[in-house]
Amino acid sequence: MRTPSHAPVLLDRVVALLAPSLALDGAVLVDCTLGLGGHSEAVLQRCDTARVIGIDRDPDALELAGERLRPFGDRFVGVHAVYDEISDVVRGQGLNHVDAVFFDLGVSSMQLDVRERGFAYAADAPLDMRMDNTTGLTAADVLNSYSVPELTRVLRDYGEEKFAKKIARAVEREREVAPFTTSARLVELLYAEIPAPARRTGGHPAKRTFQALRMEVNNELAVLERAVPASLEVIGVGGRVVVESYHSLEDRLVKRAFTAASRLDVPEDLPFVPEGSEPDMQLVTRGAEVADEHEIEQNPRAASVRLRAIERVRPSRPPARPRRGVQR
Repeated sequence: MRTPSHAPVLLDRVVALLAPSLALDGAVLVDCTLGLGGHSEAVLQRCDTARVIGIDRDPDALELAGERLRPFGDRFVGVHAVYDEISDVVRGQGLNHVDAVFFDLGVSSMQLDVRERGFAYAADAPLDMRMDNTTGLTAADVLNSYSVPELTRVLRDYGEEKFAKKIARAVEREREVAPFTTSARLVELLYAEIPAPARRTGGHPAKRTFQALRMEVNNELAVLERAVPASLEVIGVGGRVVVESYHSLEDRLVKRAFTAASRLDVPEDLPFVPEGSEPDMQLVTRGAEVADEHEIEQNPRAASVRLRAIERVRPSRPPARPRRGVQR
């Protein structure tokens, strides 16, 4: 396996958003999507006393990032986990809170660049696509076992593929001849099923299907839906959660969670805010920030990034207890 390349997206802006929460000695960042450790390395270099807990479900990423970050000694620790397990990871490190959390969602540069992982459609490779390649269904398993309605749902919802049903029917027909095992055969099918006018717009015709299969194999949206609220709970006052998304469904989920956490929960026409009604969180970014033309030119993977950040401004309050005699 060749050593992959890695170009962290919006590196300077991400560090600038995280740095205020990491100014105190011993402040801790949880990098929920460690990858090759590019963002974590920049934080460790620029925030002199900060520590980083790096989470990744990919054992290869943990090994490579661990080598990269070895010069920082005990300021870095890597943990093999899925990022919706963040609360358990923090407790496992003997902490009751951390100071910052970072997510760089989607597939990593390492996974895209290593042909054997099967994430890329540019070269023939086994249809794997597991971020943790030691467990779970592969993309081949999905193609060979899902019903036409199930496969249509995956391609439509996760890939926003207009020809989802047509492709699903073709997959069912072709797997009766022989099961799918490698990417080239799937790409050939997609060229045949997607009409020529549609193939000329929107990038490579396999892009949407490969994205959808990857998200299904790794259960990405369900994991993220659990992970974002959990990350908001583990940060202390002054702590920040920073998220880079590359898919509209991911960004919508993050936006919804951040908006709910920072919403003022009083009637709009109330002339004052009652004490204790202020939200625990406030938005740091105005909407979603995007990469500029220069960064996109240098790193095409930045073209679809959406960056959001939120900060805890008050301690987390326990949910209100129901009054005696009131049934829930």
